[in-house]
Amino acid sequence: MDIDGDRLRADIETNAQHGEIDADEGHGRTVLTGTDANRAARELLVDRMDDAGLDVTVDAVGNVAGTWTPESADPDAAPVAAGSHIDSVPEGGIFDGPLGVYAALEAVRAMQDAGIEPARPLVVVSFTEEEGQRFADGLLGSSVAVGERSVEEALAIEDDDGITLEASLSRIGFRGEGRLDASEWEAWYELHVEQDTRLERGNVPVGVVTTITGITHCEAEIVGEANHAGATPMDERTDALAAASEVVLDVEAAANDVVESESETAVGTVGSLSVSPNATNVVPGTVELGIDIRDVEYQSMQTIVEATRSSLAIVEADRGVETSFSRPFDLEPTPMSESLRAAAHRAGEEAGIRTVDLHSGAAHDTMHVASVTEAALLFAPSADGISHNPREWTDWDDCASAARVLAGAIAESAGADATEE
Repeated sequence: MDIDGDRLRADIETNAQHGEIDADEGHGRTVLTGTDANRAARELLVDRMDDAGLDVTVDAVGNVAGTWTPESADPDAAPVAAGSHIDSVPEGGIFDGPLGVYAALEAVRAMQDAGIEPARPLVVVSFTEEEGQRFADGLLGSSVAVGERSVEEALAIEDDDGITLEASLSRIGFRGEGRLDASEWEAWYELHVEQDTRLERGNVPVGVVTTITGITHCEAEIVGEANHAGATPMDERTDALAAASEVVLDVEAAANDVVESESETAVGTVGSLSVSPNATNVVPGTVELGIDIRDVEYQSMQTIVEATRSSLAIVEADRGVETSFSRPFDLEPTPMSESLRAAAHRAGEEAGIRTVDLHSGAAHDTMHVASVTEAALLFAPSADGISHNPREWTDWDDCASAARVLAGAIAESAGADATEE
């Protein structure tokens, strides 16, 4: 079973023309859900699915699914599904998302070309609003597909201009019917660019993810007293930003301690600060901090969270500020299916393509799907680890190699046999 690398490349390059942006370096695109660029990208995908003989459906939140049910397959059997997303961040790259969708489609076409006869139907999926750049916080389509969010709730979400997801999808003709139900699948595979340098450094074309990192978002507020920067003596200040700077360094120190003592994959980041009144000649009165904590071990995440709470208590006592803390988002690590991971490694071995285990430090739709069925996530190398950027790049040979491993794993999970000539 050979992957047509030229066909896969042509699909990704054609998709990249929709939402294409001018970039000083690389190839960029902006494809937000419900925009004209998104409509064009969706229409291209539907055309490609039609060309491959897939039965295409669009659900109420715009999830696109193309199903191949050959004569060899039991139409009532639980299908094997694969895919990703085709939306992007503003000024993003051309591989993040589309590689997974079109590699899944190419896997189906490769089976068709080789006379492979799966016992189960195969489904190619493109989830709506994975990036979360216009509606919700990301992974929207997959959250509906696993029942974590209702269709009605999703459709009512508004963008910054007050436009609902329902109105946006209706405008571009992709407000379908029903709900794609991931719990009906026998298995799910997603291929994605790594967004890191581990595969590139090891000269390995395919990664098989063991666990998708857990993610906690914390919000802290430090309240001091705004006052004149020139007329307020140093020993009479209650500087919220000075207190916040200690918390920022304590989060970093806590993450480093956890890496040394508990889990080398842990990370902690204070990624946003809002300073008020934010004037050069005013002692800062209030600071709001946004904190991102991730790891494949949930207890390690808890350790950093508790260290953050402790840091806030210390600056309260030492600096006379008032603090508050909340944890609005908390997602535990998601382990991948052992059996599907083994199928991916076997597919690589049979194809003569090296594979390696590694974890994912970023969130993906597979996190949701893994809650309702067996799920696996594969990675292809990212040049210099760059992603969400026009300079995002994955070598075309690596794209083809990863697609070949994906196809082999899908074929095994679907109980496929080669036709005797």
